[in-house]
Amino acid sequence: MADGEAWKRMALAASPPPAWLATDAPNGDVVLSTRFRLARNLVGFRFVHAAPDVELRHTMELVLAAARECDLGYEVHKGLTHAERDHLVATRLVSADYEWTLPGRALLLDPERTVSVMVNEEDHLRVQALSPGWSLAAAEGAAHRCLARLGGSLNFAFSPEWGYLMPSPPNLGAGHRRSAMLHLIGLAGTERLPRIMAALGEEGIAVRGLFGESSRAVGAFAQVSATQGGPEAFSGAVEYLIREERESRTALGAEHLGERSGAARDFALGSRRLGLGDALRVLGWLRWAAVAGIGTPGPRDVDAALATLEIRGGLAEEEASRKRAERLRRLVEG
Repeated sequence: MADGEAWKRMALAASPPPAWLATDAPNGDVVLSTRFRLARNLVGFRFVHAAPDVELRHTMELVLAAARECDLGYEVHKGLTHAERDHLVATRLVSADYEWTLPGRALLLDPERTVSVMVNEEDHLRVQALSPGWSLAAAEGAAHRCLARLGGSLNFAFSPEWGYLMPSPPNLGAGHRRSAMLHLIGLAGTERLPRIMAALGEEGIAVRGLFGESSRAVGAFAQVSATQGGPEAFSGAVEYLIREERESRTALGAEHLGERSGAARDFALGSRRLGLGDALRVLGWLRWAAVAGIGTPGPRDVDAALATLEIRGGLAEEEASRKRAERLRRLVEG
C-alpha cells in the first residue's frame, strides 16, 4: 500500500464518528440508523448515464457554485482515495456504487457527518441525511433543509404529470427514499425473516443488506426502504418489524443467545483472517449479546466496528481480511 494511503487510513480511523453513531438512538436495540434521501436532476442536462464528460463537469460546477452561493459550509471532496472511499461507504455516507473516479464527481459533507451530497451518482444530485436509531423526522428534516438551500439557485427537472424526473423509473415522482438499518437477528433465528421480507416486497418496501442494493442481509443486518407512499406507511412497517424482532428474540431465549454469542466470540478470538461475511455474522451475534447485557462490548461499540470494516477496493483481500480479524479480536477482548 502506498504511504499516502496508509497515513490516510490512520487519520480516518481517528476522525470523529458520523452522527448516526450517537448513543442517544431511539429503539436502538433493533434500529441502527435512519436515512432519508432526496434525488434531483437539473433542467437542460442529460441524465448521468447518458451525459458526456464535459456535461457532467458542468453539472458538478453548478452544484458546487450553489453550495458556495448559499454558504452551505460543507467540506468538498473530489477524487477520493481508496482509503477515503472505504471509510465513507462503511460509515454509510457514500453509496457503495458511487463511481468517484469518473469525471464530474464530487462529495459534500457537513461537519457533523449527518448530511452528505453526492454529485453525479445515479442522479445529478443526491442529498442524504442519517440519524441515530429510529428517527425518521430528524433525517427528513435535515435532508430537506440542505436541498432547500441548494435549490435556491438550481433548477430541478419536474413534470406536472410525472413529478421529479429520474433515470430510474421506480424513483420517478417524489424523488425520495426513506430507509432504516435494522438488526433482525431474532427474525432470522426463528426463520421468519424470508417470509417477512417477501411480504414487505409485495407492499413496495425493499429489503437489502448493510451496503445497499447489491448486498445481502448478512449477519441479519437489513436495510428496509421505500420510494413511494407517505411517512405513515413506512413508519408502520418499521414499527411492525421492531415489535416482531423483539418478540422473536424473547422466543429464542437467553440460552440460545449465550451459546451462539459465545461461539462467535471464540471464532473471532481464534481467527487471524476474516472475510466480510464472517465478520458481519460475528458482529451480528455480538450486537444482540451487547443489547442483552452479556459481556462487552456495548451495542454502539459494535455499530462503530461495522463502520470500520474494509469493504472493497482499498486493500487486497488478504490484507483486508487480516485487518478485520485484528479489529474484531480487539473488540472482543475489550
